[in-house]
Amino acid sequence: MKRIALLLGAALLFAGFAQAASKPVIRLGARVFTEQTVLAEITAQYLNQNGFDVRITGGLGSNLARSAHETGQLDMVWEYTGVSLVSYNHVDERMPSAAATYARVKELDAKKDLIWLTPSKFSNTYALALPRKVAEQYPQINSISELNQLLRDEKDRPHVVALDTEFANRPDGLVGLTETYDLQLTRRDIRQMDAGLVYTALRNGQVFSGLVYTTDGRLSAFDLKLLEDDKHYFPDYTAAPVVRKAVLDANPQLASLLKPLAEQLDDETMRQLNAKVDVEHQSPGKVAAEYLRQHPPAQEQP
Repeated sequence: MKRIALLLGAALLFAGFAQAASKPVIRLGARVFTEQTVLAEITAQYLNQNGFDVRITGGLGSNLARSAHETGQLDMVWEYTGVSLVSYNHVDERMPSAAATYARVKELDAKKDLIWLTPSKFSNTYALALPRKVAEQYPQINSISELNQLLRDEKDRPHVVALDTEFANRPDGLVGLTETYDLQLTRRDIRQMDAGLVYTALRNGQVFSGLVYTTDGRLSAFDLKLLEDDKHYFPDYTAAPVVRKAVLDANPQLASLLKPLAEQLDDETMRQLNAKVDVEHQSPGKVAAEYLRQHPPAQEQP
């Protein structure tokens, strides 16, 4: 009997290993900011619950993540339409709508065997923001053009603008923004730093203005005032999961699985999720698990 029990135990153990080994592996990339980490954790936990073995590679820069995706080192990333349009596909023309931007990048990236799945309902675009004290001191500044007018009027005073390093060096970043608005910024006015430190500098009143993300939870927590992009420089940045064609062909159920997940993520939801990490200091894994527990994606019945 003891031998039979041992054999049965070994068989069950082997079956467990075989089942684990048979799970499709998805290598998921995440860029180096909170929202990407949260999205990766939510996606990984959700797909793990649905028969996949998702392995996250985080802390990536945009270009590294894209290169790894195109060369097959990553299987999936959450990408933003505006980043793909301008930074990766080098399209300078303005798109008339978010839907048009999505359709264009979907077409362009399909030629590289990168397939855009159903998009989310949030767009994490850029904006310039003022700390509350600056906003109260200069109530006339409500747009980027009005900020630029102040830079002209007070050109002898430094007006430090904090920018994350990636934006400062991207083609859809500082250079294009400066050209569009003819910004009167000099070297003494610009501080490059980690994206998270931009918010700290704004909260502490160490800078006059700073570049922020419109779905960041710290906007409300730190009482920051967003400036209108009145010349519509920033493109739409709707987020969507993008999967390599070979992976999607092998696992077509990914499209239907990720559709309800993407469709329930809107601007307010992402601000709340990001705030739980950046303001409440919860771990991304915990935030993801709680979100999925409270909001399980409603999958379509076959």
